[in-house]
Amino acid sequence: MKLFFKILGGIFATLLLVILLLYLFNYDYILKGIRVVYLTGHDTAYIDDYPEFANRTIKADTSNASEWPLHSNYNSVKPTERLNETNEELGTVAFLIIKNDSIWYENYSKDYGTSSRSNSFSMAKSITVSLLGKAIKDGYIKGLDQPVGDFLPDFNKAEELKLTVGDLASMSSGLNWDENYYNPFSQTAKAYFAENIRSDALGLKVVEEPGNSFKYLSGNTLVLGMVIEKATGEKLSNYLSESFWKPMGMQHDALWQLDSEESGLEKAYCCIASNARDFARFGKLYKDQGAWNGKQLLSPDFVKTATHARFKDSPEYGYGFWLNTYKGKDVFYMWGVLGQYVFVIPEDNLIIVRLGHQLIKADEGDIYSKDSFIYLDETYKMLENAS
Repeated sequence: MKLFFKILGGIFATLLLVILLLYLFNYDYILKGIRVVYLTGHDTAYIDDYPEFANRTIKADTSNASEWPLHSNYNSVKPTERLNETNEELGTVAFLIIKNDSIWYENYSKDYGTSSRSNSFSMAKSITVSLLGKAIKDGYIKGLDQPVGDFLPDFNKAEELKLTVGDLASMSSGLNWDENYYNPFSQTAKAYFAENIRSDALGLKVVEEPGNSFKYLSGNTLVLGMVIEKATGEKLSNYLSESFWKPMGMQHDALWQLDSEESGLEKAYCCIASNARDFARFGKLYKDQGAWNGKQLLSPDFVKTATHARFKDSPEYGYGFWLNTYKGKDVFYMWGVLGQYVFVIPEDNLIIVRLGHQLIKADEGDIYSKDSFIYLDETYKMLENAS
């Protein structure tokens, strides 16, 4: 029995030492990560984790809310066997096919429905870049070539002077950000769980020539969010509400995760909790060249720039949007880390939304996740079965 208590005491002392060291070296956010992720039975961030964080409401206008029209053939075609199997295997919670601006097919898993919120993850990057486009249209920001240092003085020195807002939006900043989702000591992990990330973002340095090449870094969008906040004088959630959520007739309020109530900084690179139907509206907005119900919310030129590659040797990315081709058709889309997608195929007036728990990762050296092609393949098979 004495040996047991001696071992127990040793374990307890070790844990106390580890906790003390985490606080001493500013890694105490890892404790929150353990509580939020591992102690809830997960091994990474998950789609329903937003109640574990501080959030700011993105308000909808109930008096202006509008429903998606239902297609005349709504849910008349059964999903393919492969689509069913994939959705089951990967934990899809929402799958929508919107054809000619009407919901043609829609399905939700148990406990999810049209108003169910789940985490956007990096689909929020497309929305933050949309806010950049709106800030340019509103005159708060001169254009994509305006220096970041005009808004954030910490970037007004040395190599940082060359950094523009367009470099942030197109993932070509050259910043020294560690994009690692599974290393608890990485900047990405810290940004997700720490309670004041402003100072870390302002401490980033340009270590490669900005505007030269594509390198996907969540820190780019985090800094971009801070630029928009400073330029507009508004919190991102409030600016999003007034710029898009209300004008586009979103049916439900959404939530944007903050680093903390005290700091109040939206995680601009991720973490908007909303539903599939409302996320889909951003697909329609860009498909329609920035217009919504006859009102131009974004400049058509900005939409064109955002949905076309900036760099010839990186044709997979524009400004906030991923790019691909499918059977010769141009596709642009929003993409979150666990397989959150809003695909847009303008040629066919088609939008596909998938939200869920997992994706099939790309093979080493590849860019696109394997499941993204499955969703496109099976959607077109369903459309063919209807004809």
